[in-house]
Amino acid sequence: MQLRDIPGALKDLLTGSRYGAVAACCLWVADLLLSSAIVLKVPYTEIDWKAYMEQVALYISGERDYEKIKGGTGPLVYPAGHVYIYSMLYKLTDSGENIFRAQLIFVGLYMATLALVFRSYVKAQAPLYSYPLVILSKRLHSIYMLRLFNDGFAIFATYVAILTWQNHYWLTGVMIFSFGISIKMNVLLFLPAVGVLMLQALGPKVFRAVLYMLQVQIIVAYPFSSKYFLSYVTRAFQFDRVFMYKWTVNWRFINEAVFLAPEFAQTLLLIHVLLLLAFIFTRWIKPSNMNFVNIIQTIVFPTPRPIAVQHAIFANLSPDYIVKTLYTCNLIGVLCARSLHYQFYSWFAWSLPYLLSVTGWNPLIQIGVWFAEEWAWNMFPSTPLSSLVVVSTNLAIVTGVWFGTKKDALAQEGVAGAPVVPPEMSSISIKESPVPIISTATFPSSAASFTTNVSNSNVGLGKTTPKDQRRRKVSGR
Repeated sequence: MQLRDIPGALKDLLTGSRYGAVAACCLWVADLLLSSAIVLKVPYTEIDWKAYMEQVALYISGERDYEKIKGGTGPLVYPAGHVYIYSMLYKLTDSGENIFRAQLIFVGLYMATLALVFRSYVKAQAPLYSYPLVILSKRLHSIYMLRLFNDGFAIFATYVAILTWQNHYWLTGVMIFSFGISIKMNVLLFLPAVGVLMLQALGPKVFRAVLYMLQVQIIVAYPFSSKYFLSYVTRAFQFDRVFMYKWTVNWRFINEAVFLAPEFAQTLLLIHVLLLLAFIFTRWIKPSNMNFVNIIQTIVFPTPRPIAVQHAIFANLSPDYIVKTLYTCNLIGVLCARSLHYQFYSWFAWSLPYLLSVTGWNPLIQIGVWFAEEWAWNMFPSTPLSSLVVVSTNLAIVTGVWFGTKKDALAQEGVAGAPVVPPEMSSISIKESPVPIISTATFPSSAASFTTNVSNSNVGLGKTTPKDQRRRKVSGR
């Protein structure tokens, strides 16, 4: 290699994904050292930990009525999964008194989440330059090991589910995801994309995923809901909760009267719905190329899909598609949130480097936008400028992802633009459908290649041995 070739080689290295696993391992070790130093050197700040401990102490003493479970900051407003987790922490930390031990536990939670995030990035073939940004957030370290918020546990469960879906274990992921909702309901921001993903992956069996989610919620909530159902539901899932203006991170640049007005919340909800619909029907549904009629047929008149059609869809449900879809859905929810508090940054901070890479912007611009977002979230208290930066950067990223994924959506439409699940095949059973029904005129070349070489492919389904088939049948893969 000559000297003049070095810049080009370095660019190829940083924008490629070849050494993603190596970078992830090195950065993970570096962050472990950094996190340990933070716990040892930076003072802990009490915000909600004491209130959590007071609330779970009442639970441990036998109280099951959510109306009566209260702490220093007010009544318990989180689902039962939160109660179980912090009850264990109560016992592990000498009734919540051993803060240092609690911090060490949260360092473990942070490092476990980081490992999951890096693994998802590697499977999605994220560019190398995006990896360092994952560990550089000052606010994210603070949320976990200096504040001990419950958001980290909910996000951990979510990333376990995402990695599970990247490996095409659909129903297992659904159950884990549902447990994440039982910790804190912000996980619901991912739900629209999860629904689209399950509809395409499971087809007529999508109702099985719904039942699994409901069963997890019923089991987790039973000790409370069996006697105090309304108390539990209205407290744990308080959708009409109004946050205080003085704590908002994202809407400080508007006046308080507008912030508190119901019309403002309704406008944000409308924008949220419109953005979701736009992404669903122009981006997220493209692996199956289903249209509105196909979706209704699948839900209202569920019939088995032809095997080859299912194989083609699985081939398109790639690891990068899955994280791209789920991350974007979550960020849209954050963008349209009525209010964001500082700990809410953990909801989406892990995904920002990857989403920025999806925009297709120059890497230097991506890094600049990331630092702008990070600066805004470290401004305390929030100012009109910092909150404007928060909203502007999130809006810019969502817009960038919209244009950045346009090429992918067009590629998955196929040469002839025909849907993967055409209406005339919606009533054909697996037995009636011969396997070689897909042509390259109907599907992208990658999907067509997959379906004509199913026995040799490890994309989506893996080897089709009887043992694997039995395992998939149990797991919902």
